[in-house]
Amino acid sequence: MTALTDRFETAVQLATEAASLALRMRPPPGASSAKLKGAQDWLTEADGAVERLLSDRLAQAFPADGFQGEEGGSTRTGSLRWVVDPIDGTANFMRGSKRFCISLGCLDGDTPIIGVIVAPALEETFAALQGNGATLNGAPIRAAETTDLARATVELGWSRRRPHAVFMALTDRIIAAGAMPRLGGSGALGLADVAAGRIDAYIELHINLWDVAAALAILSEAGAAVSPFMSGNGATAGNPILAAAPGIAPALSATTGIAL
Repeated sequence: MTALTDRFETAVQLATEAASLALRMRPPPGASSAKLKGAQDWLTEADGAVERLLSDRLAQAFPADGFQGEEGGSTRTGSLRWVVDPIDGTANFMRGSKRFCISLGCLDGDTPIIGVIVAPALEETFAALQGNGATLNGAPIRAAETTDLARATVELGWSRRRPHAVFMALTDRIIAAGAMPRLGGSGALGLADVAAGRIDAYIELHINLWDVAAALAILSEAGAAVSPFMSGNGATAGNPILAAAPGIAPALSATTGIAL
């Protein structure tokens, strides 16, 4: 077993364990015990518990590897770096919804090489190891073959980090191009759905590394077209992201102004 294969198998195991913990801690529908970090930026007890579990277990398994979590920041450095979003889709999670996930990615420098996204309430695991394809519950997945933007479904990620008017203008352009917009409340799962061909694109005007680290590896192995998220200071300050079926990616790039 190679070192990367060992890391990949460990990542799937640990993300699954962390997802089970999150599922046990999920509030009942309609309830909420979350705190606000900022406008519509939620934090639950499960976020901290899941991140601690993954940080501790990865440190035991791979002590030379770095670690970066959404809640705790960069706590270890290394040429290989694990990046964790403990609960992506926290606004869904805290209301007892099923659409949330644990996102665990591994980067070699700025290159995503391993991605695991586990949505325990949906009973779905997306996974990819560089050069070995992408899977959903063990079955291979590929980005959609859509070539007509007027037949496309495009998920939009909303964030307070960009002005309301800018987001609404983006939405208007997507609708004017003939695509059907949707909002799902989880960037990681929206990107995973692009990789699986369930939707045709995901666009967000600003998103952080922990939201996309796992998805970038999965999208690459699934043949999706993806904007260069890691360019500039994307790893530290975030960037826009456009992930799409290759056949509509150029049209979406022109529509959104996000370069591929």
